[in-house]
Amino acid sequence: MNPHSVFIVDDDPAMRDSLVLMLRGVGFRARAFASADDFLENLPTDKSACVVTDVRMPGVEGPELVRRLKTLRGDRWPVIVITGHADVPLAVQLMKAGVVDFIEKPFDPEQILDCVGRCIASLTSLEADRTARDEANSRLATLTTRERQVFDALIDGCSNKEIALRLEISPRTVEIFRAKVMTKMQASNLSTLVRMGMRAGDA
Repeated sequence: MNPHSVFIVDDDPAMRDSLVLMLRGVGFRARAFASADDFLENLPTDKSACVVTDVRMPGVEGPELVRRLKTLRGDRWPVIVITGHADVPLAVQLMKAGVVDFIEKPFDPEQILDCVGRCIASLTSLEADRTARDEANSRLATLTTRERQVFDALIDGCSNKEIALRLEISPRTVEIFRAKVMTKMQASNLSTLVRMGMRAGDA
């Protein structure tokens, strides 16, 4: 079972049921809601998920749902819009609002599966990036003030000699601090350390 959920928001019972069955059939965790109002009132707590929603529904319609989800969940909840009322202005409006795809009814089931699959893959990648960033920041927090200065200088591309001049310490002392930094950051080489610095900087 895929760790990320897929939420279906559609007022058509047949469409809801068919999408849920199709998605569950290929291993996705799928759950359906009869309206955007129902979905927002019972908003799941998943950190990340893919949302497949219709455009024309009673109460809150697709475009407004997209805007609210963007505010509430950001890029952790990508939205795919399906509609039988497609037109160019609406498609442009929805894409600008942040939907990842706009699919017209009737559609090929494989089109939905492919689109959901790409959304889930992006979420998995995003989650891996966040985990790596959090780990880098956690390790960075263990450095002493001097070790952090050496770390920053290394990330800036400074040599041991340049770090020694910048911090007014001996090159030998730089080597000692550099070794401590590599150990605490669990970096096997300088390139790994630089990547950690870049991830931490994205926080």
